[in-house]
Amino acid sequence: MMLIGFSTGALAFADFRRALGMLQDEGVEAVELSALRMPEWFPLIDALGTLDLSSFKYVSIHLPSQMQVDEERSVAESLQHVPRSHPLIIHPDAISDFGFWREFQDRLCIENMDSRKPIGRTEGELDRIFDQLPDAQLCFDVGHAWRVDPTMNVAYGILKGYRDRIVQVHVSEVNSRSKHDILSYSTMQAFRDVAHMIPRVPLILETPVSPRDMCQEMNKVRFAFLPLTSSVLPSGSVATIRCGPNVSV
Repeated sequence: MMLIGFSTGALAFADFRRALGMLQDEGVEAVELSALRMPEWFPLIDALGTLDLSSFKYVSIHLPSQMQVDEERSVAESLQHVPRSHPLIIHPDAISDFGFWREFQDRLCIENMDSRKPIGRTEGELDRIFDQLPDAQLCFDVGHAWRVDPTMNVAYGILKGYRDRIVQVHVSEVNSRSKHDILSYSTMQAFRDVAHMIPRVPLILETPVSPRDMCQEMNKVRFAFLPLTSSVLPSGSVATIRCGPNVSV
């Protein structure tokens, strides 16, 4: 079973409670609690124990994408009481001291980066990160890999080298300004080229959509990552599958 869900940041920025309500209204069973900016971090962590996450089969937490050394230390310390069942997603360029993160072992998931970042973009660059964090896992961002190389050869290399470490997949179109965008038909077709290499892990959408467009965006993911027998309408749009309690595939 492959779960499809959303990042709270894609749906409601820092308002994670609102995003959770949107997901629960649609019966979505996978969520990434996102705090990409430092001011968002401690409100999320402080509220974590009060959030009703019982309807979700998968919950991950995305750490801030930029941290000063003192902030990095405080973020790592704040994670001591976070349930071990929640994978921790981190950008490699946010790490200045690997010593803060080794203790988290396989709970920590390194995310591959897009073309604007200096590290973590390719298999070779990820090699150097995993040399420092040998027990860490991978959050494979297929949109980042596509932005680095639209031929998907970079994605192929990462998947060939690190498929067994993948815990979740980030899905979005990454535009020329390195911002997450909704999926286009051409990008979905590119993702299908490597879909067979992706293990059956949760697919987390980072596309910014309104509540009324959530189901359609999830249907795009089904088209991009399910076998090639997935339905396509003559116009080229993805055939609609009803959302609701059963959104896993």
